[in-house]
Amino acid sequence: MLLKLVQMMIASSSSSSFLLANRIKFPQPRFPIISLSNSTSILSTSKIHCVKSFRMSSTRSDSNLTASSSSSSSDSLISSGNVRKVNFCQWCGGSTKHDIPDGDEKMRAICTVCGKIDYQNPKMVVGCLIEHENKILLCKRNIQPSYGRWTLPAGFMEMGESAAEGAIRETQEEAGAEVEVLSPFAQLDIPLIGQTYIIFLAKLKKPHFSPGPESIECKLFELSEIPFDSLAFSSMLVTLKLYIEDMRAGKPKFHYGTINKRPGTSPSDIHAFTLDYHLKL
Repeated sequence: MLLKLVQMMIASSSSSSFLLANRIKFPQPRFPIISLSNSTSILSTSKIHCVKSFRMSSTRSDSNLTASSSSSSSDSLISSGNVRKVNFCQWCGGSTKHDIPDGDEKMRAICTVCGKIDYQNPKMVVGCLIEHENKILLCKRNIQPSYGRWTLPAGFMEMGESAAEGAIRETQEEAGAEVEVLSPFAQLDIPLIGQTYIIFLAKLKKPHFSPGPESIECKLFELSEIPFDSLAFSSMLVTLKLYIEDMRAGKPKFHYGTINKRPGTSPSDIHAFTLDYHLKL
């Protein structure tokens, strides 16, 4: 008799939860929609500079987006990209919880066993913009993301190497080319995906190059023939546009900027961004 009563209570509770869940309508998240216009703007030193001009329309202001994020749950913060979800401690293997530690202001993965905190930091991507006989060396990617699209030879820095050393190594691996770094050309931060690009101007030590395992093809392009519609990433689009603008002005400069990608954008959607806080020296 007691067992039957417990079963009836569980069934009643499950039914009530189901009806409640069906009554609640959760709002769908909406992000600003950035559309690319056909006009081209000239890069300047104002606060916001775009390689191409953009129109932005949104039903929610940036301040509303910020307020919404600050009041959301830990799961929302994790899914929105503020922190990568980490289920287990990298030191002891214990399970983690996601919370804001005392004295901190960001959500972190905290081990429930040893108490250590997993601090997540942006990744550094380094590469070379190689000019040879008024042409630029590009590699067609043989890996995802952006398989089959063109990029400058670039990749993640390894421990124990400088940014310049990493750029030289990546060029050797992806393009089979020995290069000499001439000067830094651009630093581009992409906060949404936690990456910073450092691109160096470089020249070939020898006029030889060939695709490595991560490249299908390597090719020198005239500036007027660069395949802008088939580039791999927004960072490559920005870097090459800046270089062309500089060469038209007479000489390359050093550029810093923040590439703000539209949330939910795929790597192949290279035009959905704004270039903010552009500085050139």
